[in-house]
Amino acid sequence: MNDDKLRAWWFHRQGLDGSLQARTPGEVLQRAGWARSVAGSGPYLTFFSRSGFGRQSIDDAVAALDIHELPSARGCTYVLPKSDFALGLRVGEEFSAEEMARARKLGVADAEIAKLESAIVTALRSGPQLPDEIRAAVGTATRNLGPAGAKKGLTTTLPVALGKLQVSGHIRRIPVNGRLDQQRYRYALWEPSPMRNFRQSVADSYTDLACRYFAWIGPATLSEFRWFSGLGAKAAKSIIDRLGLVPAEPGSDRLMLAEDQPAFCKFKIPTKPQYSLISSLDSMFLLRRNIATLMTPEVARQKVLAEKGMREMGMLSDLSSNAILDRGTIIGLWEYDPESSTLVWCTFSRPDRLLREQIALIEAFVRDQLGDARSFSLDSAKSRLPRIQAIRKAQGKS
Repeated sequence: MNDDKLRAWWFHRQGLDGSLQARTPGEVLQRAGWARSVAGSGPYLTFFSRSGFGRQSIDDAVAALDIHELPSARGCTYVLPKSDFALGLRVGEEFSAEEMARARKLGVADAEIAKLESAIVTALRSGPQLPDEIRAAVGTATRNLGPAGAKKGLTTTLPVALGKLQVSGHIRRIPVNGRLDQQRYRYALWEPSPMRNFRQSVADSYTDLACRYFAWIGPATLSEFRWFSGLGAKAAKSIIDRLGLVPAEPGSDRLMLAEDQPAFCKFKIPTKPQYSLISSLDSMFLLRRNIATLMTPEVARQKVLAEKGMREMGMLSDLSSNAILDRGTIIGLWEYDPESSTLVWCTFSRPDRLLREQIALIEAFVRDQLGDARSFSLDSAKSRLPRIQAIRKAQGKS
């Protein structure tokens, strides 16, 4: 299989080639896939890189419930389009049970949590509340789980009940300042709940998820879908068999929807560069978590700063820094330096004028609209400094 064509096709299917310009945030997510949300800038970069929408447009879409941040695949938090709210919650159900299982080991009964859930719903009838306000309102319905609970990451029973109510669609989280790149929330009743009339079975929901997945990022392998969905090998194989997927090419283990194969076969790699600066948690990476397929052999041998020191890029499971792509191929890395209000970047080949223009565009977006480009909630200028210094050093060599 032509690797350059495969990377360019993924780039196209993800809408990073400009084909999603001016589409609504919901339409972007329907085409490119759910956007991973860990209180970082990732979702904003997802939308800006594909549709050109600025932060306020995205925050307005969140406020209008056109898109929303929900626990979904593997129990992880993603930003979903309205059309997928119920599906996302359904496929996240079994993973949410892990927190209740930990609570049971601490002596918490199901009936105790059910009583607490009822108290929370009653408290929220007066309007959205912060966790401390909910805790005060429910009184003795919640309790501290002591040192044993702290060791298991559960200091009180309140998060358990809040988590169950979220997954069941009874309540939802609202960002305190309306932004997705922060981690302070109010909780509100969700009326009408997206789960109210959703009767689809878990198995059928996973089939729908698989159909979406292969539309977002196919051709993909069974193991790549398993990573995204959290399913075991047997369950994932059974679901994929239902879809009637076809190999991208005869004998390939990369599968795709039969309806997409003709377009893939006819697809031609664009002759001119198409650049995009995206988050390290972008769907291009996290839907398959196989970043080596997005590198040429030369780039795969490049040494970059990773969690455990300098490593060849081709050996990494995840990027430590954000990426610069050209037609789907990783050609460089970038970080934002809030101290100098500049984007720090390096490429593995000589940059041209078009790339410099794209870099300036992203720098202005981050500086003027986001203020920073944290990858996740605990990312900071201080923790990012070694990565920034490594990129500056690499830039000096390029």
